[in-house]
Amino acid sequence: MNPSQFLAEFGTIAAAPNGVQRLREMILQLAVMGKLVPQDPADEPASVLLQRIAAEKDRLIREGKIKRPKPLPAIRDDEKPFELPQDWEWVRLGELSSKIGAGSTPLGGQKAYAVSGIKFLRSQNIWNDGLHLDDVALITDKTHEKMSGTHVSAGDLLFNITGASIGRCSLAPDDFDTANVSQHVCIIRPISRETRVYLHKLSTSNLIQQAVMDEQVGVSREGLSIAKLSLFLIPLPPLAEQKRIVAKVDSLMVLCDKLETLQQQRQQLDPMTQTAVLDALLPSPLAGEGLGMGVSLAWQRLNQHMTTLFHTPESVKALRETILQLAVMGKLVPQDASDEPASVLLQHIATEKDRLIQEGKIKRQKPLAAIRDDEKPFELPNGWEWVRLDALITLISGQHLNPGDYSEKEIENGIPYISGPADFGVKHPDPVRFTKERRSVANADDILLTVKGSGVGKLNIASQQKLAIGRQIMAIRPIKTSWHYVYLWMKNQEKAFQQSKTGIAIPGIGRDDVLGAIFCLPPLAEQRRIVAKVDSLMALCDKLETRLQAAQETAELLAKETASTFLCPLPPI
Repeated sequence: MNPSQFLAEFGTIAAAPNGVQRLREMILQLAVMGKLVPQDPADEPASVLLQRIAAEKDRLIREGKIKRPKPLPAIRDDEKPFELPQDWEWVRLGELSSKIGAGSTPLGGQKAYAVSGIKFLRSQNIWNDGLHLDDVALITDKTHEKMSGTHVSAGDLLFNITGASIGRCSLAPDDFDTANVSQHVCIIRPISRETRVYLHKLSTSNLIQQAVMDEQVGVSREGLSIAKLSLFLIPLPPLAEQKRIVAKVDSLMVLCDKLETLQQQRQQLDPMTQTAVLDALLPSPLAGEGLGMGVSLAWQRLNQHMTTLFHTPESVKALRETILQLAVMGKLVPQDASDEPASVLLQHIATEKDRLIQEGKIKRQKPLAAIRDDEKPFELPNGWEWVRLDALITLISGQHLNPGDYSEKEIENGIPYISGPADFGVKHPDPVRFTKERRSVANADDILLTVKGSGVGKLNIASQQKLAIGRQIMAIRPIKTSWHYVYLWMKNQEKAFQQSKTGIAIPGIGRDDVLGAIFCLPPLAEQRRIVAKVDSLMALCDKLETRLQAAQETAELLAKETASTFLCPLPPI
């Protein structure tokens, strides 16, 4: 990928996790490699700038303003991390600086701090975006004069050399008066003031930050020696190009700021917009109203803006929950007056239950309390009925099996056995044990409900003809009712079951919690329509999630590809 492609894909890269921060890193990476702005053959080459800097350094030495430093080693070819554009030069930081020196702590430490006086800059004041002076310490003029070797001047680079903030760098602004720095901060004073802004951008780039990580010493507290710092390699462009680079970096960083602000605003607004749209689908319905005009309009808005509104995993999850809520409220599909009402279905269920009791296949349960009006969370459409779940299911409680009661291998006349939700697959159980025990057996299409432990409310569907279940699970077997619709209702009730669990050591819910749950029963024909509609909408949610995942993967791959194009590696994604 070339730099122009990188700029063209700016927005896509920003969409990757931590994308804007990566954009900032890539911008600086391009800048210090000479790939952010075009070169101009008319520019005075960096070699001439280096001659002027060397001449100025000699003058300062002759005038006694600085001491002659030890010669720095020549730069070997194997040290150079990448090839520079024409007219650029590799140079060590010490060659560009009249001073590279750490600060010191005033005599007496914090006791030397004053209520007013001269600023004493510590590592917490040094940030890449500038000096943060909210909690700056102060020292007296007298202490300041005693610490003459650590005076800060306008245009100095202040570089943190110890601690967790190692590598942070501030540029003292042109209107800066004076200050001192602590021993955790190094003063870097460029010989040519014209290079100071470019050197500051370079100091915050991955090139220098990686050099810091490579060279730091110390075990309990990270540290960087002044000698090592002076050896850092600097890719030096012509002075005119430095100014173009700085201007381009600044403009792109402003764009990053705007992207970051927009992302933050979107993160704040999206949940409110999504909630408003979803809430519009969930009005308190009037009996017999069916979908209703308001809900129909809300569905139209949702369908028109589905991909715009729901573009995060959390938003798609909220959409799924709303679909289930609509389904059990009778707001997902229209009612049909020709459907046999749920009251007749209940009669069929009661007849079937009596038959199963007479044949000894199930036990007669004690009658549960009638449903009070204040228990009903909303009014049902015509043809629906409020019932307790006990009225339309058989409930099988799981049983604990000792290790001797099951085997890890298939056994003759044995059946699969699951002990708890840990054996649940994505859609069906994934048993790896087998038993001959048949005290608690689920049949195919029974709904498996976790009733003990941290997974209370977790659901699965039995796919085996016979499946032994452990005590963490109950099996719900609908009678003459769509198991799929009951499953949808159970999914909608998952949080309610989780909230109703009791117990400290092993929290859980009991048979009465399940059997006594209030169920909204539609006509059987409508149950089938609801299931079909939910399946189609959940398939749409699946596509949304797949698209989101693909977009995220594309952004991540693009960010990796862009990073890998440059020879100085960015931190891994």
